Amino acid sequence: QFVESGGGSVQAGESLRLSCAASGFAMEIYDIGWFRQAPGKEREGITCITSRSDRTRYSDSVKGRFTISRDNERKVVYLQMDSLKPDDTAVYYCAADLAPVCRERLISPADRSLRYWGQGTQVTVSS
Repeated sequence: QFVESGGGSVQAGESLRLSCAASGFAMEIYDIGWFRQAPGKEREGITCITSRSDRTRYSDSVKGRFTISRDNERKVVYLQMDSLKPDDTAVYYCAADLAPVCRERLISPADRSLRYWGQGTQVTVSS
């Protein structure tokens, strides 16, 4: 299971760093993705990182502003979010992908191989 933390309420232009801590499974062998779901919208995949951190991918909506990283020893995945916008307001989730898709494409929330979803952390960005 993952536990996300680090969310909060910020002003546009500010930064936040989210953490996703794993327990009970071998997180270090899986690609990990961050997802978000805004009110009234479908969940979207925004970034992913391969198990050895040799490949990352970003959606166009966050490219250049968000950075994903991981510490396999500590079993934590991070999402550094800079230059936040009101459109970034959402609940943010992480999940592991049992299939190594991040090397080929951005992880999608529709991928049936996703496991160990966390409960999410709320990010609210005001203008």
